Amino acid sequence: MNDSSYYVPSAAMVIVLLLKGRAVLRARRDPLLRSVYALLLLSVLVFLFAAPPTISWVNRVTGVPNISAPLVYCLLSAFSASCLVLIINWRGGPPEATRRASRRWIAGYAVVIVTTAALFALGDAPEQHLRDFDTHYADTPFIREMIVLYLVALTLSNIAMNAVCLPWALQVRGWLRVGLLVIMAGFFCNITFAATKLTAVVTRWNGGDLDYLSTYVAPAMAAAAEVITAVGFCIPLACQRVGDTWSTWSTYRRLSPLWRELAPLSERGDRTVRIAWWSPVELLVTQRESDIHDGMLSLYPYFDPAVRTRAYDAAGAAGSSPDVARAEADAAMVTAALRARAADPEGRVISAAAAQNSGPPAAAGGPRDLVAMSHALRCSPVVAAVREGAVPWS
Repeated sequence: MNDSSYYVPSAAMVIVLLLKGRAVLRARRDPLLRSVYALLLLSVLVFLFAAPPTISWVNRVTGVPNISAPLVYCLLSAFSASCLVLIINWRGGPPEATRRASRRWIAGYAVVIVTTAALFALGDAPEQHLRDFDTHYADTPFIREMIVLYLVALTLSNIAMNAVCLPWALQVRGWLRVGLLVIMAGFFCNITFAATKLTAVVTRWNGGDLDYLSTYVAPAMAAAAEVITAVGFCIPLACQRVGDTWSTWSTYRRLSPLWRELAPLSERGDRTVRIAWWSPVELLVTQRESDIHDGMLSLYPYFDPAVRTRAYDAAGAAGSSPDVARAEADAAMVTAALRARAADPEGRVISAAAAQNSGPPAAAGGPRDLVAMSHALRCSPVVAAVREGAVPWS
């Protein structure tokens, strides 16, 4: 990896952080959302402080040669802990057990971080090395133990995370399974990173030289691991959101036939304030459903429960399931009411209903599946027969 390539994934993570920042502020008590934000933040810091230009700057500002090494190692340990905590919160379970497991992992990696700092303080690394610190100081007392500690801790955390993710991935479906498999690939890259580093260090102990594994191969594996892991955590969240939005848009579109019939009858059809087309789709669906209900309210005096009953029997006889037959019957009753209203331009039926102070017919007042009604209004032969006035089943 060249020097600038470290900053590209870091910049990408910063953009994601900015996009997610408001959501975190709105749900500060949500442990899952906080864990996602912590993971992304630590990803940014790992890439930022692992870049050779940043390493050189930190060493120069602090006046301590190689102080960036334990700093990056501590950030990697914190990143490992954040992955484990996120997996625990994501998988769910009893809240107290989830909190207890999270605290144990955080405490364990806090010990690793403190020990890493202590070992660096006890060791002697006076000569700055931006890229080959691990292999150059592989035989130095205390520094050697610090290097092994962070690599072993990183390896164990990623093995533990794969052990959690694999059985979970076998139990779930859809985007969650895809996300877990991608996360496991990222964890495997982290294990490969640690194994590559350890191979180079152990080779140094035995008098060999495989420094290129640590200097060039391992950083590329680390970068791939960070990006793949972060993408894996984002896939289920992002794709679930896209899927929900697509489903809501589909509902909005499928309500169109029923809305076009009933919206002109809405008492609020002349409202001066309309929801803009670029408003959230959930709001648009709510408005469309409201218009439909308002239109049905104006049709209540014309509703004939007998039409609904006969239409239900005709739909059932034609092979429709009970749920579909109910939707067809409701749509047939609405269609018949529209015809009756059109035949009563003076509104005598409405006036008579108002004079009697009568409510909606009992058969017409129950909850309905508006999407199914809208589909039946467009496709049902029973509804088409009512619309054309040809009702052989009446």
